[in-house]
Amino acid sequence: MPAKRRQPGHPLLQVALDFLDLDRALKVAKAAAAGGADWLEAGTPLIKSEGLQAVRTLKQQFPDHVIVADMKTMDAGRAEVEAAAKAGAGVVHVLAAASDATIGECVEASRNVGTKIVVDLINIPDPVARARQVEALGADYIGVHCPVDVQMLGQDPFAGLREIVAAVGLPVTFAGGIHSENAAGAVAAGARVVVVGGAITKADDPEQATRNIRQALDTGAAVSTELFKRAGQESILEVLHRVSTANISDAMHRGGATGLIRPLAPQMRVAGRALTVRTAPGDFAKPVEAIDEAEPGDVIVVDVGGVGPAIWGELATWSARNRQVAGVIVDGAVRDTADIIKMGFPAFSRLVMPNAGEPRGFGEIGVPIEIAGLPVKTGDWVVGDADGVAVLPRERAVEWANRAMDVLERENRIRQEIKEGGTLGEVTHLLQWEKRG
Repeated sequence: MPAKRRQPGHPLLQVALDFLDLDRALKVAKAAAAGGADWLEAGTPLIKSEGLQAVRTLKQQFPDHVIVADMKTMDAGRAEVEAAAKAGAGVVHVLAAASDATIGECVEASRNVGTKIVVDLINIPDPVARARQVEALGADYIGVHCPVDVQMLGQDPFAGLREIVAAVGLPVTFAGGIHSENAAGAVAAGARVVVVGGAITKADDPEQATRNIRQALDTGAAVSTELFKRAGQESILEVLHRVSTANISDAMHRGGATGLIRPLAPQMRVAGRALTVRTAPGDFAKPVEAIDEAEPGDVIVVDVGGVGPAIWGELATWSARNRQVAGVIVDGAVRDTADIIKMGFPAFSRLVMPNAGEPRGFGEIGVPIEIAGLPVKTGDWVVGDADGVAVLPRERAVEWANRAMDVLERENRIRQEIKEGGTLGEVTHLLQWEKRG
């Protein structure tokens, strides 16, 4: 579908195809073009994986669209710009961290081959000063870019955008964490080109996702979305209720979770801040006392060393419900499981047994503990579901929660490609990415 010509000053939508595999990128590019994208970007991962053939193929299949080559050039500016232009790029990205000589070479080369240059301010310590220098060097666009790894920390993606727009006369592109709810905010902050990646490339329907963002840019009004938003401290619980322990483990480099502690019923699920308890085998005094210390929404996490007798049962569960405790996780034994399941209270344990111990008062509340080898501190975030339990240390909980959401979003796209007739091996190109040697 030919790209629609926008009126001068009307915001442009650039779709960043940050795939590793060209065929997957082309599928989304086709959907994005149909949904109203103006510029199609061969993202840096795609160029590194597939080379400039990715740019060449995009130009062949979408001749009426501007093809962007996100080269992230740092040196040999003339050679890289000329190569990208010959492959079909109408816009080439160079890093502002490159030398003035390299940026100058990129600009001069672009004049000869008919391309435009975006200079990307990613990770520049003084972006305003560098933006002014780049403008003097003759760049066509200034690129403001909130990196993916910074987005995962829950920071404001528009921080600094307005300041850059006010400092230079060049049009500004903006990339980083854009979705249909905040796209209009990027335009309001001064962006002339809005760059969208995951909110389109990870969508199960990328054409409709593109239409939603196009609508937001055209009308200046947000279009609601449940995915692709990044949490801060105030919204972390909402994210943790959406992701699975498997998502969290993947996000934490295949760690952070255990399957040794399981729910009493598969449908049980819990997420909240941990209140930790250490107690001796069979001593249920401190777990019961912790109920009185818990805040609403807390999850009581008990270290009993993975052994019985039971230190939690029906009566403790009733008490916990009265205190609005979100759930209990026991590295040890619980009992009265039929009653607890009937109550619908999320309870997780390593063991189930009918015999209980006695309240002796040994142990502590609020101290660092371990459950099935996972360290837990009071204030950490814990999630439990049918697969087991995950622990997110409070110092990095926002980041891990956002990365878990990213895993979920990526899996949504892969699932849709499988439903369209592929297999997991085909969709993920397992043979291509197997380690050699």
